[in-house]
Amino acid sequence: MINISLNNELKQIAEKTSLTDALVQWGFGETKVAVAINGEFVPRSTYSDRLLQSNDQIDIVKPVGGG
Repeated sequence: MINISLNNELKQIAEKTSLTDALVQWGFGETKVAVAINGEFVPRSTYSDRLLQSNDQIDIVKPVGGG
């Protein structure tokens, strides 16, 4: 297991977990979200290739509609 920060909350996940798999575990599987890891936004097309690392700081933002 590795430690990561998810929206400033400490979490543990299995080593070699992809961002896609982590999003499913955290309940964001079908939700459109924007993700930043260590302050850099991650393109959605790379989620399945991006393996989370120990001490990553992950910020997930849901878009808000309105006008």
